[in-house]
Amino acid sequence: MTATDIATLLEGRVSANLFDPAVGLAVAEVEELVHLATRAPSAYNLQNWRFIAVASPEAKARLREAAYGQAKVSEAAVTFIIVGSHPDAEGLGERLRPSVEAGFMPAGMVADWTRAVADAYGADPVAARDEAVRSATLAASFMMVAAAARGLASGAMVGFDPARVTAEFDLAEGEVPVMLLAVGRAAPGNWPQKPRRPLREVLSHA
Repeated sequence: MTATDIATLLEGRVSANLFDPAVGLAVAEVEELVHLATRAPSAYNLQNWRFIAVASPEAKARLREAAYGQAKVSEAAVTFIIVGSHPDAEGLGERLRPSVEAGFMPAGMVADWTRAVADAYGADPVAARDEAVRSATLAASFMMVAAAARGLASGAMVGFDPARVTAEFDLAEGEVPVMLLAVGRAAPGNWPQKPRRPLREVLSHA
């Protein structure tokens, strides 16, 4: 895929509301989307995200109720619960080990990064939640682009009851249901990409 292809994909991506409920995704396709989502960056390589692929009719029904009845939850092939986790200093060493073994990260840096994570987030629940949301959002963005590159539609959703999603899908303490992401084949009738604000309103040079 060339830079031109990527630009075209981004220019044409839409937030879909209408999905073809007759078209599903194979487990391998779901796994590939998550694999590509995890290529997203995260602070200190925390990789503090998790993805719940809601694809069974029973699970979709429960999630749809928690999402105020939005039809795309059950009509999309799969609706992902994109979960961010509060940074875990204790578990960071294991996540960094492959980088040390690959030879490009000095072993002594692991302890430095572990201390930095503990200092930055250990006593600050607001900062910890912010980092969980940042990481999960970056991963969701990568997943949306990956889906579009495979000819799939996606629709990010924040209209849901976080407490209910947490309870229904057994999220752990420190896990945040950041968004839902419906993915599948688009049905006719979706709007094109909505016009964006002009660059003069959103770009400044320093």
